[in-house]
Amino acid sequence: MRAHPTAIVSPKAKIHPSVEIGPFSIIHGNVEIGEGTSVGSNCELGVATRLGDGSALRIGQGSTIRSHSVFYESSSFGDGLVTGHRVTVRELTQAGRGFQIGTLSDIQGHCTVGDFVRLHSNVHIGQKSVVEDYVWIFPYVVLTNDPHPPSEVLLGARIKSFAVIATMTTVLPGVTVGEGALVGACSAVTKDVADHRIAVGNPAVDRGDANRVRLKDGTDRAAYPWKSHFHRGYPEAVVAEWMASLPKS
Repeated sequence: MRAHPTAIVSPKAKIHPSVEIGPFSIIHGNVEIGEGTSVGSNCELGVATRLGDGSALRIGQGSTIRSHSVFYESSSFGDGLVTGHRVTVRELTQAGRGFQIGTLSDIQGHCTVGDFVRLHSNVHIGQKSVVEDYVWIFPYVVLTNDPHPPSEVLLGARIKSFAVIATMTTVLPGVTVGEGALVGACSAVTKDVADHRIAVGNPAVDRGDANRVRLKDGTDRAAYPWKSHFHRGYPEAVVAEWMASLPKS
């Protein structure tokens, strides 16, 4: 382990020798960090909480945690986690491979995130949320969970695989956004969105099949499903699987 002299690292933490830890970061004892991970300055990993289950904070191999980020104990992240700056992640967050969390985003814990999910900056993920694989959530999106605040009732939103939620959107408690669906910017999603549909507005209403949207690149190709043309940052094996699953033209 290569830790800056100003970093505070508990001897109880399980940290691969290749891990780098930046200035003024704090690594508590209930933490496991995988090979090839970099932790920036002023981070705090493994914050103790009575709201967890006592398990370790586990960070997978090849991860990058940028400065001023805070992770609580009792959460687990697959290989290739990447954060922006000043990210907060609470306890009992279970996330898969290749999770990207944008600057100033916060995850309130007690939620599940799939593989290769992309959160842009200033995204809020409420407790009990379920975000499936390959989802894109753009800046200032809020997934809410209290149907009549303040209360002890928590109904998390569910965002199914390959869905896209555009900037400044709010998804209300217990709502499901379907697989491959597109939610337009500045929408308030008050009811379920069906698979591969467009929902736009306040309240959001159905605007037809997502495959009606065309790429503005001069080709007039369908923009959705986006996996047919956007592959940057995804493993070759995953992309090959996507392409094999698409209908033959």
